[in-house]
Amino acid sequence: MGKDTEFQGKRVLVVGLGKSGLAAAEFLRARGAQVTLGDEKPMAVPPTGFEFTLLGPQTKPDFDLLVQSPGVPLEKPYFEKARQAGVKVTGEVELAAPFLRGPVIGITGANGKTTTTTWTALMMAAGGVECQTGGNIGRPVTDMVETSREDQWNIVELSSFQLETIETFSAKIAIVLNITANHLDRHHTMDAYVAAKARLLETQKLGSVAVLNADDPVTAKLASKVHGEIVWFSSTNKLDHGYCIDGGWIILDGQRLMPLESLGVPGRHNVENCMAAAAAALLAGASRDGVCQAANDFHGVEHRIEFVRQRRGARYYNDSKSTTAEATETAAGAFQSGLWLILGGSDKGLQYGHLSAVLRPKVKGVLLIGKIAQLLARQLGSELPITICGTMAAAVEHAASKASPGDVVLLSPGTASYDQFANYEQRGRAFKEIVNALEE
Repeated sequence: MGKDTEFQGKRVLVVGLGKSGLAAAEFLRARGAQVTLGDEKPMAVPPTGFEFTLLGPQTKPDFDLLVQSPGVPLEKPYFEKARQAGVKVTGEVELAAPFLRGPVIGITGANGKTTTTTWTALMMAAGGVECQTGGNIGRPVTDMVETSREDQWNIVELSSFQLETIETFSAKIAIVLNITANHLDRHHTMDAYVAAKARLLETQKLGSVAVLNADDPVTAKLASKVHGEIVWFSSTNKLDHGYCIDGGWIILDGQRLMPLESLGVPGRHNVENCMAAAAAALLAGASRDGVCQAANDFHGVEHRIEFVRQRRGARYYNDSKSTTAEATETAAGAFQSGLWLILGGSDKGLQYGHLSAVLRPKVKGVLLIGKIAQLLARQLGSELPITICGTMAAAVEHAASKASPGDVVLLSPGTASYDQFANYEQRGRAFKEIVNALEE
C-alpha cells in the first residue's frame, strides 16, 4: 500500500482543535480517513464533514490512530488507554513527515526560534535558494505538504511539544539555539524537556548537519546525539572553525563574514540568531552576498523586541513572545538603562529570582501583571522598585506617567499569557493598542 492510500478508510481521532489539529484533520480527510475531532471542551458546530466527541477519562480508544495537537499533553488518559490497546499515537509534525517533499531545516531552542526561522528564510531567498516555512511559526506542517517540492527547502520551527512525538521526521540541517528551563508545567522535569529537544538531533540521518550553540552548556552536551557534522557558533569565544565574533565582525572559519554594525536588529542574542541562520542558509546553498544583505535588511518579527512607538521621548517595545525568565533577561540585555519592565502572566512553574541581579542596574520600575504577580514580587525581592499593576492597561498607564525622555517601556512578560489573554499574539497586540492610544 502506498503512502497516499495509507489512511484510506482508517478511523482517526484528532485531539485538540487548534490550528494544528484542524490542519491535521483536513490532511487526513483528503487521504480518505474517517476523522473524528476530539476536545475536552464542547464544540457547538463541528466543521462540515467531521464528527465531534467530547473527551474525558472514560474516552475509549475505538480508533485506528490518535493524532495529538501540540498543545495537548501526552499524559492524558485517552492517550494512555490508546497505547495500552496497541493504538498508535502520533503528532501533527510526524503525521506530515513521510509526505513532505524536499530537504528540511529544523530549528528549535527555548528562545529565538521564530526570529531565526524568519531570518533563515530571508537569507535563503536573498541568496537564491527556494524555501517555505512552517511549524511552530504559525503554519502547520501538514499544510506545507501540498506546496513542498523536491527542489525546495522546508524550514520548520519546532517546539518541544512538537518534537516529543517525532520518529521519521528528519532534518537535513538541525539548529539548536539554546536550552533553558521552559514548559516545566508540561514536561515536569528539565531532563524531560531536554530529551524532547534532543529528538531533533536523534532523528537526523548520516550526512546531516547540526548547528549548535557552543556557549549554552545544555545545548553543547547534545553534541553526543549528533550523527553527522557539527557547526558551532559562539558570541563569547573565538573558534577556529564555525561562527564567532572578533573585532566587530562575525567570523566564519577564521574569515570575516559580515560586520556586526550591519545587522538590522539589536542585541547579542540576535547576533547568535544571525550566526545560526547564516550557517543554515549557507549550508543550503545560499550565496554569501545574499545572506549578508538579508542580515542587514531584517528588522525583527512581531512580538520580539518590536518597536511600537516613541512618546514624549520614551520608546515602547513589545516583546510579548517572551515566556521565560531567560527570554526576559535577553530582552532587557538589549537596553542599558532607564527601563520600565512589564512582567507577569500565568505560572509555568519557573523560577525568576535570578532576574533581580540582572535588572537592578538598569530598571526604573518593574510593573507586575497577571495571576503570577504576587509570586514574582516575592521571588524578585525587595531590592527592585516593584509595582503590582494587575492589568496590562494599568501597567502601561503607570509607565507612561513616570517615563522620562530616553527611557524604555518594555513588555517582556517572561510567562505564559493564558490568565488574561488567549496567546502571546493577543497579549502583544493588546499592548500595542494601549500604547498607540496614549495621548501625545
